[in-house]
Amino acid sequence: MTIELFREDSYLKECDATVISLDERGICLDRTIFYPRGGGQPGDSGTIVGSDGVETPITDTIKDRETGDHLHLPAEGAPLPVAGDKVTLRIEWERRYRLMRMHSCMHLLCAVIPAGVTGGSVREDSARLDFDLPDPPDKLEIEEALKRLIAENHLMRLEWISDEELEQQPELVRTMSVKPPTGVGKVRLVRFEGVDLQPCGGTHVAATGEIGQVRVKKIEKKGKKNRRITIEFC
Repeated sequence: MTIELFREDSYLKECDATVISLDERGICLDRTIFYPRGGGQPGDSGTIVGSDGVETPITDTIKDRETGDHLHLPAEGAPLPVAGDKVTLRIEWERRYRLMRMHSCMHLLCAVIPAGVTGGSVREDSARLDFDLPDPPDKLEIEEALKRLIAENHLMRLEWISDEELEQQPELVRTMSVKPPTGVGKVRLVRFEGVDLQPCGGTHVAATGEIGQVRVKKIEKKGKKNRRITIEFC
């Protein structure tokens, strides 16, 4: 199993690692700072630098659904390390940080909209959540509420609970279509102090003030009881 350093510290930009294996699926390492695509958040990109200085560009990161392997996908035709190599990992930090800011903003949006989440995705400059809502919410009210929560600079902290504890607190799960990962004994919670608490494995900023200026781009009707709210950086 790859040690996922980003689960505890989203701000790590570089780390050393050892190549465990590589095949047509991708490169597997003993530890990583690369977030794998999931939960609506894209996988990280960056580079793997060998001890000889040769760089392998990484275009995406995923998890193998069957094996759980954490796979770094090299650019086509890129030079590859070999099993046992000692390497240095460097993520594309500016991209990651924008994803962190936008993902955190989606948690604030969950706090602003008192409804179940039916879907969502995060991109570098915008993100959207689908809510189980029969009537459209007020666009200006949402925008003002988000701006207030960002300006208040609420701190983020991580917590861990057992699968059993999560089962006893179903109100923590906001997503109606996707269940948080269980079966490994514990589940990670992301708490924005005084604002929001929910299971999440993604990367987040340390305080809401880092999110910056955002606006509600649009609110769309996507079904009888489904409203899609898209947020973007100003």
